[in-house]
Amino acid sequence: MDKVVILFKGGVETQEFFSIEMAKTFEAHGYEVYWFDLVVSGVSARLLSDFYFKNKAKQFVAFTFNFSGIAGEDGLFGEEYKSGNFWDDTEIPVFNMVVDHPLYYHKYLSARPGRYYQICIDKNHVRYMKRFFPDVRLAPRGGFLPLGGTEINAGRNILSERYLPVEKRNINVIFTGNYTPLKHFDRFLEPFDREYQEFYRGLVDELISHPDRLVEDAAENSLRQQGVEFNDDELKSIMPNLMFVDLSVRFYFRARVIAALADSGVEVHTFGAGWDLLECAHPENIIKAGSVSSQTCLDMISCSKISVNVMPWFKRGAHDRVFNSMLNGALCVTDGSTYLNKHFEHGTDICFYSLWNVSEAAEQIKRLLADWNMIEAITGSAYRKCVESHTWKCRTEELIEWIEGEKL
Repeated sequence: MDKVVILFKGGVETQEFFSIEMAKTFEAHGYEVYWFDLVVSGVSARLLSDFYFKNKAKQFVAFTFNFSGIAGEDGLFGEEYKSGNFWDDTEIPVFNMVVDHPLYYHKYLSARPGRYYQICIDKNHVRYMKRFFPDVRLAPRGGFLPLGGTEINAGRNILSERYLPVEKRNINVIFTGNYTPLKHFDRFLEPFDREYQEFYRGLVDELISHPDRLVEDAAENSLRQQGVEFNDDELKSIMPNLMFVDLSVRFYFRARVIAALADSGVEVHTFGAGWDLLECAHPENIIKAGSVSSQTCLDMISCSKISVNVMPWFKRGAHDRVFNSMLNGALCVTDGSTYLNKHFEHGTDICFYSLWNVSEAAEQIKRLLADWNMIEAITGSAYRKCVESHTWKCRTEELIEWIEGEKL
């Protein structure tokens, strides 16, 4: 093999899981996969350096999530490198898929490698980068690439006996994801004075009342309404402080949806940490498994009739929970986005509810649970559409086209 892709393990479990899925497609396209272990970064860096110099005639590229490996890790950055880091000394192009809002990562962007390419999973994130970081090179074709989904039984026929039918799925409703009460985010505001704290809490209230608005737009509009004068650089400087706002509204609506289901009598199986902290009238309807692996989440989705999703404020993107549900035979009930609305049809491939009225999610799920034929029809359509266009295989093949089709 004359092509090598460097992937990372030992960091965030979900991102390692994504990378393992992507590695299969890289290998199928003739790439040698080199795994860098973040747990022992110093040792891994020495091994990578030795490997690179023994194979430097090959074409190298690195792919990572959320700046893992390019965030000042031991062995990859330091005085031993002429440029200050391994990536610039070797001139290896690095593709970084940022799976959260870019406002979380300002400090890493200033130290990015020279041959850095950013991938955004929401088109609003692309817009944000172009406005506040116009000097950061986005990946080809606009820099937008959604997350992908994983099928635990890859290659199966949805109509074959290997596909678990609705009547054999022993979980009616599942939610895979963590929960954190809003009061736990107060620590983000502790460094600020009372006026600033009121400003940020006001933004949370505004977005709860208007869930179609973006965090960054709400902040800018609020400052203008207060008569504050600022330029883009000054506005950019406060954006990392909006983590409090982004996390607060995300978990507020996550709690609202699950509480609405439980309080309406729908039993919800949650796989993720923190659900014992949710306050609602009928907590007995929330079956809590606690924190589990990505693989366990997929296994449990494959045993579920309906998978509930609450988008993490990706208004022009998607979440892998949607695609994982579709690829493993569970009907996805979710709030929408322009991306999901474009690619999937309500009542045919997916079922949408509105954050303006989360109680409709509970009523919709009750109707669906009373009509297993409808669930079977929607999941069948969703699977066929998703397996063709929304897997990690699809995303990786698009990435490979970028790598091989552009002069990096």
